Amino acid sequence: MTALRIGNASGFYGDRFSAVREMLTGGPLDVLTGDYLAELTMLILGRDRLKDPNRGYAKTFLRQMEENLELAKENGVKIVANAGGLNPAGLAGALRELADKLGVDVKIAHVEGDDLVARADELGLGKPLTANAYLGAWGIAECLNAGADVVVTGRVTDASVIVGPAAAHFGWARDDYDALAGAVAAGHVIECGAQATGGNYAFFTEHSLGLPGFPIAEIEADGSSVITKHPGTGGVVTTGTVTAQLLYEITGARYAGPDVTTRFDTLSLSQDGPDRVRISGVRGEAPPPTLKVALNRLGGFRNETTFVLTGLDIEAKAALVKEQLEGALKDRPPADVTWTLARTDHADADTEQTASALLHVAVKDTDPKVAGRAFTSAAVELALASYPGFHVTAPPSDASPYGVYTAAYVDAGTVPHVAVLPDGMRVDIAPSASTQDLSDVDEPTLPEPLDHGPVRRAPLGSVIGARSGDKGGNANLGVWVRSEEAWRWLVHRLTVAEFKLLLPETADLPVTRHLLPNLRAVNFVVEGILGEGVASQARFDPQAKAFGEWLRSREIDIPEVLL
Repeated sequence: MTALRIGNASGFYGDRFSAVREMLTGGPLDVLTGDYLAELTMLILGRDRLKDPNRGYAKTFLRQMEENLELAKENGVKIVANAGGLNPAGLAGALRELADKLGVDVKIAHVEGDDLVARADELGLGKPLTANAYLGAWGIAECLNAGADVVVTGRVTDASVIVGPAAAHFGWARDDYDALAGAVAAGHVIECGAQATGGNYAFFTEHSLGLPGFPIAEIEADGSSVITKHPGTGGVVTTGTVTAQLLYEITGARYAGPDVTTRFDTLSLSQDGPDRVRISGVRGEAPPPTLKVALNRLGGFRNETTFVLTGLDIEAKAALVKEQLEGALKDRPPADVTWTLARTDHADADTEQTASALLHVAVKDTDPKVAGRAFTSAAVELALASYPGFHVTAPPSDASPYGVYTAAYVDAGTVPHVAVLPDGMRVDIAPSASTQDLSDVDEPTLPEPLDHGPVRRAPLGSVIGARSGDKGGNANLGVWVRSEEAWRWLVHRLTVAEFKLLLPETADLPVTRHLLPNLRAVNFVVEGILGEGVASQARFDPQAKAFGEWLRSREIDIPEVLL
């Protein structure tokens, strides 16, 4: 059986709008997928639904279909996307109206059951704004097997929009774990769009990037795949770009999902030609008995001001304005006040900007007035009464609401999973019959340390690549090297203790190191560094997107043989 060509045209809500048309016109495809649901997106959609119960889905997807639904039908391309968000039935209905208006004969289905907010209290999840379980791929497969041309879902795992079409096409059974795991690996690579084709890539200077095309997974009957892109599009597909994406937002060797636990320590990568990387050998195990649930609640209100400190006496200027502002707010201070001084200033600078440091203050409170103009006005009122050269980067503003993300786990049997077929028939999807509790793999045997000779002080990024991201309040930072000699050095050199020395913000936090020798990679999980998740804006880089680049910039003694 020939490979199933699955392309992806969205890695987040707000990704390149034209990508759908680019993928449909750039070359042959069987299925086009889209991932629209980051953790933060669920909060945004939850607030939309508060304003209008008929909303709660990704409106961008509907506009993309208005431009491209007829083209997809003409090309025989199925569409599968999680753009349904909190209201997949509403999006499916809107798509039917759109198809009627366009005169396009398409069969539309959707998957629901993930939304647990009405039962959150009963399930011990409290009273969140949103509560969505991560469903798997079998509802999607059921819809496709019933002849659907378009399938929209709510919160399924990111890879499920790829696994579902593959399972339907090849007729996989629920316990074909190796094949399912191979599709999960392919799905994990392409679900973040251009991150698989050179976007956000550590060694970007080695390639002509341009505007990267979106990725394609050519999935085969045994679950192995080739990652590629349409010919003539920008970017590049190499074992490096694929390795980077495999490390994105994972923990250890076992990558758990609702249908299969994928063993990332079993897969192999090989260059299969220009812009073609083969993923093979992936093994799978039974999934855990629980499903992850993403919970969002409104945490209160936040605001911020940034003072510009220029020239001499930076520390003294910062101390003065901090003392003055806290004094002005003493009668009713915000519940949480965080100060950060970024020493972006240079001595004897030849521009005013490079002579300046930034003093940032962020506040949170349950009262929007306390975190609003009462705060920012107090800051601006110091303009003529504080340090020399006083100015701020923005005018006074009202507070804005912020969210708090947490993850919970519930028994898979308590979560409905329903495929609503094109004719309206509802099919219940049973949870996995076989399950296996999640556990860490045994620590692999370390290779012999590199007998390397002289060393030279250099940025760690001279040798390693990195990719980082967020999972709730935790940050994941994966690093890899591109030779066996570098791996023998890295695995012994970059310990948890060394990691904490290089990144002092992690010094007092729990850090776990996971080894993936087949990728010559180490993945670090830093607990709590992002506070209550991206929506709480607890950190300068709230999604830890540049966390890995900070590590790569740190200088360390590196063997000259590797440089």
